[in-house]
Amino acid sequence: MSKVQKRYLLIGGVLGLIVLALIVGAVRPSKQAMGAPPNTPDVEVAQVQKEDVPIYLEWIGTLDGLVNADVRAQVTGYLLKQGYQEGASVKQGQLLFQIDPRPFQAALDQAQGQLAQAKAALANAEAVQRRTELDVQRYKPLAEQQAASQQDLDNAVQNNLAALATVETAKAQIKTYEASVETAKINLDFTRLASPIDGVAGQAQLQVGALVSPSSGVVTSVSTVDPIKVYFTVSEPQYLSWRRRFPTEESRLQADKELRLQLILADGSTYPHEGKFYFADRQVNETTGAIRIAGLFPNPNNILRPGGYAKVRAVIRTQPGALLVPQRAVSELQGGYQIAVVGADNKVDVRTVTVGDRVDNRWIIANGLNPGDRVVVEGVQRMRSGLRVNPKPFMAQN
Repeated sequence: MSKVQKRYLLIGGVLGLIVLALIVGAVRPSKQAMGAPPNTPDVEVAQVQKEDVPIYLEWIGTLDGLVNADVRAQVTGYLLKQGYQEGASVKQGQLLFQIDPRPFQAALDQAQGQLAQAKAALANAEAVQRRTELDVQRYKPLAEQQAASQQDLDNAVQNNLAALATVETAKAQIKTYEASVETAKINLDFTRLASPIDGVAGQAQLQVGALVSPSSGVVTSVSTVDPIKVYFTVSEPQYLSWRRRFPTEESRLQADKELRLQLILADGSTYPHEGKFYFADRQVNETTGAIRIAGLFPNPNNILRPGGYAKVRAVIRTQPGALLVPQRAVSELQGGYQIAVVGADNKVDVRTVTVGDRVDNRWIIANGLNPGDRVVVEGVQRMRSGLRVNPKPFMAQN
């Protein structure tokens, strides 16, 4: 075969392939010609819910004992022993520390001895006074009959007056020694540093062997922690708004009594026991413009301790027919809020909405949505009006 023939065969083969490709292309229609939908993104959507929801307010709270009692020494002496376990529960009257009682016992014995001597001296003085009184009674008629001299009568009267004075002096000494005995008894009792209340005893600030006195400061502290007190501050407008809802003092007291408080602990868990309103402070803080509120919470296992921090929240009202969406469905942009709504044709409509209060992990939408609307939960920032999407149900994570 000549070169010319080979060239014609090659050209013919190429032409054949081109014709075959044109035929196949004419027979197989393009995807666009078949009307296939373009590539649409998957999005998670949630329906707008309409519910009656409680509206909460939250504040930062500080835990404190219902009663906090400091135990101090009232007399001077050395600590002999410690009678409690630090951090343990103690009862009223339980021994916490014992001060050496021997000097105070000796002082009590001495005062009691002096009191006994004074009582004996009074008995002697009263006996003398009775004798001198009899002398006066004997000499008086004798002097009137001139059977005895006036001098004898005057001496008897003076002796009786002196005996009466001795009796009164002895009585005064008895009162003094009785006071000394009582003081000695009190000081002896003060050698027992006992718990003034039921509660949890704190760390000992002084150890056995230390010399204590009234100027030594706090030896230890005891706090009543069941119930436990929680302090939190409420702004003055919030406080006034709450009070104005109740026109009479009776209705306000009843509302305070029925108010239930919840406690969110430092680990994010909700304390299982509800608290109640205890009191509002008498004044508004001039610096912060807030008023201090106290609540009481049951603390049966002493889990809560004074000094801890927690969030306090309370239901202040109920909003009927609130429209709720997941918090992640709301996008904040330049001070406004937007939500991407998926219509029946699966096209996105980005709307500007007005938000209300937060309820857990959801927003209340005041304007811009209707019940049953489908809102995009994830990827709101990537949405634009008119975009066609493939909606999938949003699976909330617990």
